[in-house]
Amino acid sequence: VVILLMFGRHHIDLIRPRTHTYKDKGAIVGNSPTSRLSTKLFTWRFAMARVLRTPEERFQNLPAYEFEPHYVEDLIGYESLRCHYIDLGPKDAEQTYLCLHGQPTWLYLYRHMIPTFLESGARVVAPDFFGFGRSDKPADQGVYTFNFHRNMLLAFLTHLDLTQLTLVCQDWGGILGLTLPMEAPHRFSRLLVMNTALGTGDVPLGDGFLAWRQWCRDNPDLSAGKLLSRACPHLEVDEVAAYDAPFPNSEYKAGARAFPELVPEQPDDEGAAISRQARAWLKDEWMGQTFMAIGMRDPVLTPRTMHYLRKNIRNCPEPFEVAEGGHFLQEWGTDVATQAIATWSDES
Repeated sequence: VVILLMFGRHHIDLIRPRTHTYKDKGAIVGNSPTSRLSTKLFTWRFAMARVLRTPEERFQNLPAYEFEPHYVEDLIGYESLRCHYIDLGPKDAEQTYLCLHGQPTWLYLYRHMIPTFLESGARVVAPDFFGFGRSDKPADQGVYTFNFHRNMLLAFLTHLDLTQLTLVCQDWGGILGLTLPMEAPHRFSRLLVMNTALGTGDVPLGDGFLAWRQWCRDNPDLSAGKLLSRACPHLEVDEVAAYDAPFPNSEYKAGARAFPELVPEQPDDEGAAISRQARAWLKDEWMGQTFMAIGMRDPVLTPRTMHYLRKNIRNCPEPFEVAEGGHFLQEWGTDVATQAIATWSDES
């Protein structure tokens, strides 16, 4: 019933916009004695976690996906984990598209957008979050935290020394990714934002998200393929199977189970303060170009939610609306990528 609610109705918000009332006090995140103790406990738990690695044969002969895998095993702070990513196009390209997926997907979601980006002469880099795709998967759900994922992204940017970035983000790719430009503004020049939000903890989570979170709690062995097939009914059977490829069984799904629990709900939840800082920075200090696309049939991150986000991104133009598009807008991504490139070409 909840899945029908999530993808069969068109009026449920993940976040209900309201007037901002919470004020930051300027504290440095993670600098209190309690935070330092939590960090030590987390580091111990991370070091003790059992790590799973999806067999490579599960990724063979995926439809419309022939991208060579790359792996990094020495990200600072994650030396015991192997991170998968793709790196396509010329290394000296004027623009690099950094594509970040969400839950419960992996970079396969970008297969329709990547060719269009490459045709423009750009470089494309896309990692799989730990717990997803071809990246390693700690079996302990407690390992996965907001900062665990965010710090991995910061380490990844440093490892590849990426600049002239166009951040392409959706779902958790934006919840996490939109907090990055303020940390390294010299690396980012453009945003391509699709059906996402910032988890600031001072805006109520909507009924749709709360229902989704409860459904995930009640169904810990959720099938990514079934979820995508309901949200994107045009998918072929082998495409649906590609979304299940990273997860041979329920044990591999700790990261997918964790994500719904990590959305900041209160002002002092992990990630909330940094997200409020990002919101303020994007609204007042962001100097790059932005292209926003909205899947109009997303029942969780609705057009209303996206327009609220738009108001908090400096000089964000009117969004490109995809009438038939849903939450996983990359599945309609060829048109989105084409329109974004055309818009930026007109502006230059």
